[in-house]
Amino acid sequence: MEEIKRLSRDLVHKGAIIEYYQDTMQLPNNNIAKWDFIKHKGAAAVVPVLDDGRLVMVHQYRNALERETVEIPAGGLNTSDEPTMDAAIRELSEETGYTAETIELLLTIRTTVAFCNEKIDIYVAKGLTPGNQHTDEDEYVDVKAYTVDELLSMIYSGQIEDSKTIAAILAYKDKYINK
Repeated sequence: MEEIKRLSRDLVHKGAIIEYYQDTMQLPNNNIAKWDFIKHKGAAAVVPVLDDGRLVMVHQYRNALERETVEIPAGGLNTSDEPTMDAAIRELSEETGYTAETIELLLTIRTTVAFCNEKIDIYVAKGLTPGNQHTDEDEYVDVKAYTVDELLSMIYSGQIEDSKTIAAILAYKDKYINK
């Protein structure tokens, strides 16, 4: 593949979660193009597994979709160098109230490679102990547990559309159930 060269990267807007840039790119044919780039600090997510095999999911309102979603617990890193395992443990506790005896990396995903660098490390948490939620002030989260089969039905019916949740459930099923 021929080389593509970034000539400049200009900050257009800095928000609470993302930074939006416009890149000026020189293409192999020497044409100049403007490309959008969204910088994200990264995130961590977790598949919490109860002793009976059900997965703990969170229901929360998502402004971008203007509706409630069903997702695995997740959240952004506090800083770009925060260990993702620390963030996964924090989000599990904040959003669900659970703590885990063990936590291990399941997979890493890149959510929108065409224009965003967001990376999410997804963990599996087992040996859960219930506790109290302590969500952020602007966050309302309802917690429910489902079997993997129930979640697969929700994916294929279109009820679950969140990419990190779909990837996590399918990877969990493949790694832990379809051995």
